Amino acid sequence: MRLLTNGFLSRLTRTGLIAHRAETPTGKSSQLEWLCRVSSLETEELLNEFNTSHDGLSAEKVELSRAAWGSNEVAHAHRDPVPVRFAKAFVDPFTGILALLAVVSLVTDVILAAPAERDPSTFIIIFAMIAVSGTLRFVQEGKSDDAAAALAKTIQTTCNVERADVGRVEIPLADVVVGDIVHLASGDIVPADARLIQARDLFLGMSSLTGESLPVERVATPRPAPADDTRTAGDLDNIVLMGSTVVSGSGVVVVVATGANTMFGGMATSLGAKRGKTAYDEGIASVSRLLLRLMVVMAPLVLVINGLTKGDWLSALLFSLSVAVGLTPEMLPMIVMTCLAKGAVDLSRDRVIVKRLDAIQNLGAMDVLCTDKTGTLTEDHVVLERHLDLMGREDPRVLGHAFLNSFFETGVRNLIDSAIISRATEETARGVPGIDADELSTSWHLVDEVPFDFERRRVSVVVENNDGRRLMVTKGAIEEVLGVCTEVEYDGSVVPLGGDVRERVLSTAYDLADKGMRVLGVARKEDPAAAGVLSGEDEHGMTLIGYLAFLDPPKRSAAQAVAALREHGVATKVLTGDSLRVACTVCETIGLDVEGTLDGAAVAKLSDEELSEHAEHTTVFAKLSPDQKVRVVRALRSCGHVVGFMGDGVNDAAAMGASDCGVSVDSGADVAKEAADIILLEKDLGVLERGIVAGRRTFFNMNKYVKMTASSNFGNIFSVLVASVFLPFLPMTAVQLLLLNFIYDCACAAIPWDSVDARELQVPQTWRSGSIASFMRWIGPTSSVFDVVTFALLFFWVCPSVAGGSWQAIVGNPTATALFAATFQAGWFVESMCTQVLFVHLVRTERIPFVQSMADWRVLLLDAGAIVLSLAIPFTGVGAALGMAPLPVAFLAVLPLVVLGYAVLVLLARRAYVRRFGRLL
Repeated sequence: MRLLTNGFLSRLTRTGLIAHRAETPTGKSSQLEWLCRVSSLETEELLNEFNTSHDGLSAEKVELSRAAWGSNEVAHAHRDPVPVRFAKAFVDPFTGILALLAVVSLVTDVILAAPAERDPSTFIIIFAMIAVSGTLRFVQEGKSDDAAAALAKTIQTTCNVERADVGRVEIPLADVVVGDIVHLASGDIVPADARLIQARDLFLGMSSLTGESLPVERVATPRPAPADDTRTAGDLDNIVLMGSTVVSGSGVVVVVATGANTMFGGMATSLGAKRGKTAYDEGIASVSRLLLRLMVVMAPLVLVINGLTKGDWLSALLFSLSVAVGLTPEMLPMIVMTCLAKGAVDLSRDRVIVKRLDAIQNLGAMDVLCTDKTGTLTEDHVVLERHLDLMGREDPRVLGHAFLNSFFETGVRNLIDSAIISRATEETARGVPGIDADELSTSWHLVDEVPFDFERRRVSVVVENNDGRRLMVTKGAIEEVLGVCTEVEYDGSVVPLGGDVRERVLSTAYDLADKGMRVLGVARKEDPAAAGVLSGEDEHGMTLIGYLAFLDPPKRSAAQAVAALREHGVATKVLTGDSLRVACTVCETIGLDVEGTLDGAAVAKLSDEELSEHAEHTTVFAKLSPDQKVRVVRALRSCGHVVGFMGDGVNDAAAMGASDCGVSVDSGADVAKEAADIILLEKDLGVLERGIVAGRRTFFNMNKYVKMTASSNFGNIFSVLVASVFLPFLPMTAVQLLLLNFIYDCACAAIPWDSVDARELQVPQTWRSGSIASFMRWIGPTSSVFDVVTFALLFFWVCPSVAGGSWQAIVGNPTATALFAATFQAGWFVESMCTQVLFVHLVRTERIPFVQSMADWRVLLLDAGAIVLSLAIPFTGVGAALGMAPLPVAFLAVLPLVVLGYAVLVLLARRAYVRRFGRLL
């Protein structure tokens, strides 16, 4: 342990990292400060700082380093054990309401009731509802989590590490420690945050970390620490970050941070934070509060009225409990879970995996989609978009010279070279005049080259054709290529490179750059120096012949998808780590109107309140850090938007967690997939648009059930209040009322399969308790009008004909009064069921029911079954046991007229409601 104390540990303590690490192990600012520091060190200082050497660490030092810094593993989202997940499946506001009612029923009907009067049926029914709902949710979410976990399975990745005891070895990424010397080559994954000490033509792909679509150059030269506050880890060009990939070239690095201390690990750690409430959570909570307020008001009112008018306070208490149950959509948890589960199945057919069922409703409610650019709006690869002469015209000669340079270059071929060769090959295959890649590759051969380096920022090759003609071709950054040119081919002739010509050349290049393209220059020189003596000094006196413009092209489906989202009321905003010019160009290409722009530096200067104001009117946010993406998402949510975030990189994970609905793809980083609520098996906005429609259909059916059931039950309770005042007996017993609600809810079990009018899918859907309350107040009492009519028919005509006289005439006859009450209760039971079932079809659509809009056959079948069952029960032993008497034929003959009148009144009330509030549901 002396080595750790005197050497390694002393240096770690002196730099302050261990002390700081103990306080904030994953603080992004401390990580960046540390990387800035090691970026500025000379190679020997760097090796000394980590007590390592060019030969790597010894076995003893490896263990000491791992003990001091921890393993090279990042945090992953924790999945609760099965018992915990099962328990959480029952944590739902509506389930809580039912559980409370079940406890009250257990106490009043079983525990406190006399032995002969104990009736656990109410408790059993409610408990069964809770059990079915929670179990369904647990099973469906478990299946979704298992499917998502299967996506994350990958093969073990290794890296090349120098170890003092054994030389260069292949080890798993998890075994890398701080101080290790790692060799990087094309195709490698960077195993940890590290500082380069050797580099040759090294290009890294960092789009999953920074959002940069093009490969970035990395060098081994020490860099002074940046002085401004806008620096990012991506700006340190001698630092390589965990999770990036080597596109081309090679390098040797010293590992300076592992695991949670890396920039990657810091982003991944955010997955462990508790997620805030989403739009679904807030909507469900608001609906729950509304129903609780109604229960608190109505149930005691029914208790007092019936207790005072009937004198039987125990019966009144039981009946008021039934009213409370009646006001609650008992099957709501199960209907909601069924709707969400069916939505998950529907989405799976569109190659979408739902990790969290609640996210389906958030998907349908979404009115702002924040998306990264690379790979979502674009193809995530480089193509040669234009090959132009200096007049800005397409010129196959420019492409031919670029092909010679890229084809004969001996260094590791990067994406730029591949794009040039691919374009030349494609144009040759199409027979484009002036370019023949096959002829160029066979009639010319390489003589010599000056490889690319980061000082010159260009590469030159000398080639010779079969007749002995020798040519030097140079390509590179436009400014650097101009620096070695004395002439230009301009408007058909070769002219000296004067100041005015230079300005015109650069102006054209900058115009292309403003369109989001990466611009290179192409120059040529006849009869360069002979092979073997060629050097960078021979790159002079050249002639500039044209430009190469590269672009990460927009996806063909992006424009159509963005338009479809706009038609469905979803605004698209681009949040990217790439440059503003590139992002705006892509938006212009796909038809996304850019209302306003902000870059990371501007976002950093805004307070949260100011950012909320700007975010409303900003379409493109560029050069954003992961934390800034989170700020933008929260700013939009603070403005009342339901925000979705679609991304696939590590830098997107935190923003996905901050959104209402995080969307990733199966090819995304593991951290992004863990943060996501929904995973697309195709990285396409078109798939997401179909998912939004499915989410809206799912929510609309949930909302349909809540509004229909709550308003229908509210109407029944309103009728109960009227009847309680004027009737000498209960209009329906507690068990009868509970049975009525249970049959109706079972009939509604097919609502998740019901069709939805196309008009309802055009706008975002979200829970609005105020809308539910207004629907209940306007539509609910409508049924009470015909309930009162039914009461009058039953009390003054039907029941006297059955019982042998009016109520006043039979008051002294217990048998007759019991038959009178049983007939009345049976009649209202049947009428209530018929009108409630019809109500489903009258308000499920704003169109003419059964004519312009027909419910799903499952809904029709269950509704017909509910009506037949309710008509049959009074004639069965079950009806007799529940206190109901058979109904006379005269009532059954009049019942259709009552139901028809009810339908007309509801349609009129529906029309008035739509005129007042703009929409029905």
